[in-house]
Amino acid sequence: MRHTLYVRGLRQVDHTVFAVADGQKTYRDPLTRKEQAYASGQQVKRSLLDTFADEIGEERAPVTFHKVLDKGSLKDREPHSACDPAYPDQLIGGWMRAEKRSADDKGGRPVRRRAPLSVSAFRPLHPTLASVGTEEALTFDRRDSNPATNKVVVTDPKGNPVSEADLEAFLNDNNQTLRRLNFLAPQKRAYGLFVYDVAVDLRRLFAVSTADEDPELDPGTIQKLKAAGWIEAENALIAPAEERERIIPALAYALLHWAITSNQARTFSPMPPLAVALADRADKIAVAIRADLGEAALTRPSAQVVLDSVGEDSLFVTPVARGVLPNVEADADAMDRAQAEIERRLRAYDYEMALA
Repeated sequence: MRHTLYVRGLRQVDHTVFAVADGQKTYRDPLTRKEQAYASGQQVKRSLLDTFADEIGEERAPVTFHKVLDKGSLKDREPHSACDPAYPDQLIGGWMRAEKRSADDKGGRPVRRRAPLSVSAFRPLHPTLASVGTEEALTFDRRDSNPATNKVVVTDPKGNPVSEADLEAFLNDNNQTLRRLNFLAPQKRAYGLFVYDVAVDLRRLFAVSTADEDPELDPGTIQKLKAAGWIEAENALIAPAEERERIIPALAYALLHWAITSNQARTFSPMPPLAVALADRADKIAVAIRADLGEAALTRPSAQVVLDSVGEDSLFVTPVARGVLPNVEADADAMDRAQAEIERRLRAYDYEMALA
């Protein structure tokens, strides 16, 4: 019995940005030396867990942020989550608590749970099948609006209003006008075919370790879970069957339909799926969705998308893929069938026997 479900998804990205805090994240491909856009595995995991929580209909587990006021400044300490698998997003996403909550906290041993999902970055399928657009000038413009509604306020560096006489003198001396317009920092945009991978560790998906050597739970939480009907196995507690059945459809949906919600409103891309591959070995999903170099690759690197079925119910292709591969066999219900197959595989696994 193999204990890992591998999922690879191929999506089309159009004129978008994955993150806005510091602009689009990029790296330089060593083959083509081209700049490539990507979303980190952490961002993909966060997006996946947000989608999962929405689908299961529950808020994410509470988190307490701890700050220390020291010498006139606030310093960050470790945020504390519930560390409780009764919250579905904690069971799927993992946790860690190493520091004391406060001076009154008696502490105890650190508890940590490595998430049963291993998530890759969302990156180009091949460096020649994606690109980063040139930086474009952006503006925040209200020049055509009512001046009485959209005012211009001018202050000095300390925040004090500049007098009308001083402002008028400055504008005349420097041949300037007050425009209801701001120039924003240029941003790069991502385009192309992007892929992500998720490995689901089935042995740990619904099982939480109670071993003393590296505890995932504190004693109080263990007793609470036992009282709630969690199944005792060797050095582990397993979520009850009804809880597994509640989680499986939401997790299957999130693995396929996670969405990056931090991209800017003016550069939204639905990032439609082209294909999804499922397998119990990592090499199979890599073969199922890949890029092959073209004949002219020795003189000018180029690649084409290849979709290969490596087993029954392993590859699901949507009609969007016909924009990349002509005459490819596609199905408008491909994503629904992929979700049903993920659910089937998750239900078929014997979670209790795997830990026996």
